[in-house]
Amino acid sequence: MTNVLSLLVVIPLAGLVPLFFFRRDERAAKQVAITTTFVEFLVSLWMLTQFHVQAGFQLVERLEWLPSLGISYLVGVDGISVFLVPMTTLLTFIAVLYSSGGAIKTRIVEYMTAFLLLEVGMVGVFIALDLFLFYIFFELMLVPMYLIIGIWGGPRRIYATLKFVIFTLAGSLLMLVGIVAVYIQSADATGSRTLSLPDLIELRGRFPADFQFWVFLAFGLAFAIKLPMIPFHTWLPDAHVEAPTAGSIVLAGVLLKAGGYGFLRFGLPLFPLGVQAWLPVLIVLSVVAILYGATVSAVQKDLKKLVAYSSVAHMGFVTLGIFVLNLQGGVGAVLQMLNHGFVTGALFLFVGIQYEKTHRRMIADLGGLANMWPLFTTFFGVFVLASLGLPGLNGFVGEFLVLLGTFGFSGAPPLGGLFWGPLAAIGVILAAVYLLWMFQRVMYGPVREAFRSLPDLSRLEIACALPLLLLTVILGVVPQPFIAYIEPSLDRVIRLATDPSFTVVAFR
Repeated sequence: MTNVLSLLVVIPLAGLVPLFFFRRDERAAKQVAITTTFVEFLVSLWMLTQFHVQAGFQLVERLEWLPSLGISYLVGVDGISVFLVPMTTLLTFIAVLYSSGGAIKTRIVEYMTAFLLLEVGMVGVFIALDLFLFYIFFELMLVPMYLIIGIWGGPRRIYATLKFVIFTLAGSLLMLVGIVAVYIQSADATGSRTLSLPDLIELRGRFPADFQFWVFLAFGLAFAIKLPMIPFHTWLPDAHVEAPTAGSIVLAGVLLKAGGYGFLRFGLPLFPLGVQAWLPVLIVLSVVAILYGATVSAVQKDLKKLVAYSSVAHMGFVTLGIFVLNLQGGVGAVLQMLNHGFVTGALFLFVGIQYEKTHRRMIADLGGLANMWPLFTTFFGVFVLASLGLPGLNGFVGEFLVLLGTFGFSGAPPLGGLFWGPLAAIGVILAAVYLLWMFQRVMYGPVREAFRSLPDLSRLEIACALPLLLLTVILGVVPQPFIAYIEPSLDRVIRLATDPSFTVVAFR
C-alpha cells in the first residue's frame, strides 16, 4: 500500500458515489457514510503501522500536477502529522455514527455528503506538502462546515455561519497572498519556481528578513484565525453554539488543529526570521488566550459556550508550546492538539447527548443528572477531569510539557520563561475552577421532576464515547510511545526555526 495517503483522500470521495444512488433511502445513506468513515479510519491505522520512528517525511507520493507553474501533488507524513490523521478519521467516524442515531432528522443524504467532503479537506490538510495543495484542502474544509452549521444548526445559524466564513475566508486570502509571494521569491537562477515544502526549505536562504516578516504575518493571521488566537476568537463560540453536535465535535476536534499544525509545518521552518520578529507578540497573545479563555469560561451560563471558550484557553497552550521554540514545549503542543481533539470532542458529544434528552443547555436549568445517569456521569466526569489536566489522564501530559518548555524559554526579552510560565500555570488552576463548578451544578443537587424518566446512555452513545475514553486514559498513562514518534520530526522543525542557516535534506 505505497499509495496509502492518496487512498485516504480517495475513500471519502468514493463514498459519495453510493450516496448519490441511495439519495432517496436515508437508512442506506447512513450505512454508507458509517461504512465509508470506518474504512477510512482503518486505513489511517494501517498508515500508522507503516510509519517508522525517525525524522523526515515518509510515505511520500509525488505527481507533477502543473509542472509549468512548479505545482505538484505532493503528500507525506512525519511525526507531527502522523497521529493527527487517525485522530481526524476517528472523530469523523464518531460524528457520523452519532448523527445516524436520530440527532439529524432532515436532509440526511446531504448531511452525510457534507461530512465526507469535510473529511477529504481535513485529512488533506495534514498530509499536503505543496503549498498550493495545502491551500486547496484548507479552503475545502470551509464549505462543508459552512453547510453543516448553516443548514442543520440552531436558531442563529445564519449569523454564526456568516461570521465563521468571513473570518476564516479573510485569513485564507491573506495566506494566498503569502503563497504567491513565496512562489515569486522562490525563483532560482534559471527562473524555475516551486511551492514544494522540501524544496522551499532548501531555498529559504533566498528569503530576506523583511520578506519573512510580512509573509509570516500573512500565514500567521490565517493560522491564528483558524486556531483561533485572541483577538480573532469571536467566531468560535457562535459557531459552536449553533452547530449540531457532530459539527461541534469535528470543529473543535480537528478544524482548530489546522492552525497550530500550519504554524509547525510552514511557519517555523520557512520563515525563521519572521518567527523571531513576531515572537514577543505571539507569546503574549498565547498567555492572554489561556487566561482570558479560562476567565470567560467561568462566567458562562450556556454549557456549550463554556466548552467553546475552554477551547480558546487550551489552544493557547498549543501556541505557547510552539513559540517557546524548544523541544519540550513543541512536543507538548503536538500532544495538546491530540488531547484537545479527543477530550473536547468528547465534551461536545456529551453536551449534545444531554441536550437531546433534556432540551436544555443553560446551566441554571440543569441539575441532579448524576442521580439518574450513572454511566453518563462517569464518562462525562472523566473527560472533565482530563480537560482540567488531572495527572493520569491525557490533558495533563501536554500541558505539563508546555509549561516545562515555557519555564525554560528565554527568547522574548525582557521577560523570560520565569515570568510567562507562572502566568500560564494560573490557567490550569482556573480550568479546575470553572470545569468542576460546572460539573457540580449540572450533575449534582436535587433532581428536577422533568428529568426523572430520562434514560441513561444508549448503546450507540456508549459506542461513540468508549474509544475517546480509552485514548484519554492511554495517552495519560503511557504517553512515551507517542512522544517517541513526535520528537525526531519536532526537533528538526525547532532547529530550522532557531537556526536560519540550518537546512535538512532529510525533509525529502
